Amino acid sequence: MLIQEQLSIKEKLEILSDAAKYDVACTSSGVDRRGKKGAVGNASSCGICHSFAADGRCISLLKILFTNQCIHDCRYCINRCSNDVVRTSFTPEEVCTLTMEFYRRNYIEGLFLSSGILYSPDYTMELICRTLWKLRHEHHFRGYIHVKAIPGASPILIQQAGFLADRMSINLELPTAEGLRLLAPGKTREKILAPMRQIQRGIEAGKHEIMAYRRNASFVPAGQSTQMIVGATPESDYHMISVAEALYKNYGLKRVFYSAFVRVNDDSLLPALPGGPPLLREHRLYQADWLLRYYGFEAKELLSESRPNFNVLMDPKCDWAVSHLERFPVEVNQADYYTLLRVPGMGVKSVRRILAARRSGSLDFADLKKMGVVLKRAAYFITCKGKMMYPVKMDQDAITSQLIGEERRNVWEMEHHDIYRQLSLFDDYHLNPSPEPSDIQMAVTGDM
Repeated sequence: MLIQEQLSIKEKLEILSDAAKYDVACTSSGVDRRGKKGAVGNASSCGICHSFAADGRCISLLKILFTNQCIHDCRYCINRCSNDVVRTSFTPEEVCTLTMEFYRRNYIEGLFLSSGILYSPDYTMELICRTLWKLRHEHHFRGYIHVKAIPGASPILIQQAGFLADRMSINLELPTAEGLRLLAPGKTREKILAPMRQIQRGIEAGKHEIMAYRRNASFVPAGQSTQMIVGATPESDYHMISVAEALYKNYGLKRVFYSAFVRVNDDSLLPALPGGPPLLREHRLYQADWLLRYYGFEAKELLSESRPNFNVLMDPKCDWAVSHLERFPVEVNQADYYTLLRVPGMGVKSVRRILAARRSGSLDFADLKKMGVVLKRAAYFITCKGKMMYPVKMDQDAITSQLIGEERRNVWEMEHHDIYRQLSLFDDYHLNPSPEPSDIQMAVTGDM
């Protein structure tokens, strides 16, 4: 299909920013590079791309494709080569112009650059490297850059991009080789995992240089990530989080992103999805992923072959807790760090506050609330000074019925996210008048 070369930069931006919307990039930058005299921008560790910073700010980046032309015919992709859509491509100079002009207008704080494959992986990756080089060396841009590596590109080009970008990612797309063969016949696990391994080794080598020569890390300092599509193929939740766990352990990934499958193409091999994209399933996978990365859980603890999918009415941490009541209640004034982390309603920050505060004396439930503990969840699983907050029957069904009350509202809102309704004094959905401070804190920190 022909590239439309006569389009204005604004027309290209409209096409290539819309084409990039299925690439997930909501993440903290992980980089603390300050601005300096004679340069433009910075990449402080506060965050990137619609992410909440430490002070609660929501910040963003320019997210575009270099081109929506592609040699592959992935059945789930809007940019597949068999689709009849307008094709265009930026030049390196145009991407630099957009990035700098948007930054100067305070619209963005960084760049997310992905791409289809124009002619060949090497040709496309060389254009991306040239773009990043111009941004860093000609425009002296020190802001955050997240770039997608092109599977099948030369290791030399991957290395060049790694010394210019802050974060790199290679999308795994589907969790199994069979899924790729069926829906993305032009891609293979080997082509995806090879640059992922190269980036991992480059990052490790950079860390050794820091220790040996006290140099600043320069190769992909913010680490690498990947993305998996949820619901395009029949893999279970257990299979998906097991793959994510293996990527964290074996490839040192910073993040695995999950993207609910959206049926943008009419193809017999794609699921029909009469209920729309599986947003609730995506949400549960993100919650479980958080438990794997920060709470010390393993995939086999959360799910199994006999129980392969998450509970739609209860988050994974609560679901695990009510299934292991023999471990509860735990005494807040005596339990260790990892035991407290497994209590629903307690997050990393609140547990650290508990450990620090109890050195000075015993804690009660009022103290826990001030520390950010969500007592409406934690109350069923903890004691303070040997007493529970109120009498609780340690029965799985009884506790479950109490916990799923608030989850039902969350599920309803997720499944009806596109429905807007006017509130009345006789509302039939029992909405709370305002969120509690603990809920607001959870929304910002991710503590569960």
